[in-house]
Amino acid sequence: MGRADARRAQAQESRRAAKSGGIRRLFTWKKLLGTFFGIVLLGMGAFGALYLYVDVPAANAMAERQSNVYKYSDGTVLARTGKGVNRQIVDLDEVPKKVQHAFVAAENKTFYKDQGVDLKGTTRALLSTVSGKGKQGGSTITQQYVKNYYLTQDPTVSRKLKELVISLKIDQQKSKDEILAGYINTAYYGRGASGIQAAAQAYYGVDAKDLNVSQGAYLASLLQAPSQYDWNSATPTGKKLVKERWAYTLRNMVEMDWLTESEKAKLKFAYPQKPKPAAGMEGQTGYLVEAANKELEKQGVTEEDREAGGWTFTLTVDKKRQQALEKAVDDQLESKLDREGSKVDATVQAGATSVDPKTGKVVALYGGEDYIKHYISNATRQDYQPASTFKPLVLASALENESTTQDGSLIGLNTVYDGTSKRPVVGSDTPFSPQNEDDRSYGPISVQKAMNSSVNSVFAQMIVDVTPSAAKQTALDLGVPDKNFPERPAVSLGTMNASTWDMAGAYATLDNHGRKVTPHILQSAEHRDRTVNPEKPKREQAISRASADTVTKALTGVVDAGSGSAANTSAYDAAGKTGTSEDNKSAWFAGYTPELTTVVALFGEGDGGRKQVSLTGTANSGRANGGGFPARIWADYTLGALGGGSGKTFDLQDVERGEVPAPPTPSDTPSEEPTESEEPTPSDTPSETPSETPSESPSSSAPPTDSPTVSTPPTSPELPPQPGEDDGQPGERPGGNGLLGE
Repeated sequence: MGRADARRAQAQESRRAAKSGGIRRLFTWKKLLGTFFGIVLLGMGAFGALYLYVDVPAANAMAERQSNVYKYSDGTVLARTGKGVNRQIVDLDEVPKKVQHAFVAAENKTFYKDQGVDLKGTTRALLSTVSGKGKQGGSTITQQYVKNYYLTQDPTVSRKLKELVISLKIDQQKSKDEILAGYINTAYYGRGASGIQAAAQAYYGVDAKDLNVSQGAYLASLLQAPSQYDWNSATPTGKKLVKERWAYTLRNMVEMDWLTESEKAKLKFAYPQKPKPAAGMEGQTGYLVEAANKELEKQGVTEEDREAGGWTFTLTVDKKRQQALEKAVDDQLESKLDREGSKVDATVQAGATSVDPKTGKVVALYGGEDYIKHYISNATRQDYQPASTFKPLVLASALENESTTQDGSLIGLNTVYDGTSKRPVVGSDTPFSPQNEDDRSYGPISVQKAMNSSVNSVFAQMIVDVTPSAAKQTALDLGVPDKNFPERPAVSLGTMNASTWDMAGAYATLDNHGRKVTPHILQSAEHRDRTVNPEKPKREQAISRASADTVTKALTGVVDAGSGSAANTSAYDAAGKTGTSEDNKSAWFAGYTPELTTVVALFGEGDGGRKQVSLTGTANSGRANGGGFPARIWADYTLGALGGGSGKTFDLQDVERGEVPAPPTPSDTPSEEPTESEEPTPSDTPSETPSETPSESPSSSAPPTDSPTVSTPPTSPELPPQPGEDDGQPGERPGGNGLLGE
């Protein structure tokens, strides 16, 4: 047996040795090198064939640009852009030498020595294209000129290979000066400007021949990302990046001996002038086109792609509803303003966004009095506070988190709070004692009645009961942006920043039974070479249906018997909330029907948009508030948009009525019947008395049908003034009183 085992082992070893020897014979160094050189020769042969096959083509459509068409949702034309190309060819000798060098330093400092291609950059771009990572930089000036003038912007492998071959041929056929001239005359700089002459005019109001080094370095820096680096529309990150790019360009100029260190040290960043709206963008057209363009950027259609022309963009905007919104603003606001004769009226800006709560489609948008006169879109600007339109979101968070009051009562519409003005909140590390409008104390008051009359002290305590962090998370889930959004009690009064677009999304989500609604304005984008199908927004459940429907129930009370009564009509079922920020700098009405969600706001804008001013005295109406002009605009528009009305009603389920504790001892502060009033959100400098008295004194409202039958829990003890940090949050200072509120 031992000998047999030995023979079998020897046989196995022989087979392994034979197999190993076979592999070594198959993968010898000679064979590996032969294979490698074979592949190289094959690649060279293929490239040679490609070089012979590809000719330098005629100028592309980018050089002979077409117009773009923007359409309403029904297919009728809204606008045409780019009918004439904003380009004027200039000879290279008209461009200052140092400005020429700035472009070379920014894009391709070896330009004067290379053969027209960057093999490493091209390989990297090809790999990125194949792997689906999109466009990548690294091209030479020659390659970019070829792409702009002869080819397209499509990020395909075939286009990149053609670019490589044509660049090699162009470098042999043309001088470096001809290539550089072609490049700076065909490149797209943003603001609708193609070529350096149009760019010089668009950004600095001068001819190309009069550009200085700093201006030239900025224009050269723009080419990397025109929309991102335009100073007047750039984000803080974009501004930081373009300044770094500008400095990088100047450093390269010094390195290449095109600029001395002392000359560089004297240069200051050349801030461009404000952009001028393009012709044909008058009225609301420009605002709609601008909103669509911003969404196109998010969908992967860059400004450079768009400006190449040949696109048809269809918006979600309903032409009839758009006209109804414009008419409502004209009838309910503009016709009553004296913009020429009144300093207050001259500062008033209106904005609105209307959304289909089932789909998120923006069906109408109002950006301002005229895009040509007022370049900032009041529909999408995020520099004002939404004020008390945020209070329903505090309630939504309380419901969603099954929060309780300080005494353990589950929060719902019947839950009773102490509505005493300047009542210090209980349970917060940050002292806060907001004042109600007109310093009015309501005593024991239900959540429903507190919502109707927008009682600051109630919602300040409620956000403490929920916790500011939980309330913020709910708001973010609903679509409110995280802009100037501290987790403090004062935020219960809407002291963060948001646009009518943002708030329309949040309220549409409530309207849609808690299912997330993301506003969008782009329906389709079609081009002869490509079609972009906009990414459909996610429709996850942001909050439960019970929470959303309970908030809707509360907001029907605001319209039926509260501060939003101006929006009340028997023509439709409506829910909504008013809002007026501190010093009446903004006034809001956010509301919805089962079919339509719309947010309307007024903004007091002074000093060319650089300053927020009070709306008090608008159209000689006294203190402006959300229950005034915004609510009336909303009602007029909604009536028109719904064709005179609608029989649909809210389908509300599992509305949370809340817990009511046993009757307490009477409060020291007698209960008062709430009035249809509003109270501004707190300011950085709280006041103990109202700055204005409303011009109208609405009569007391009838109590909601679901009001509690028992009285309030005992009034919480007042907190003595406590030391604490003054973090600049309105009304959140030791013993402080938030200014009156919406």
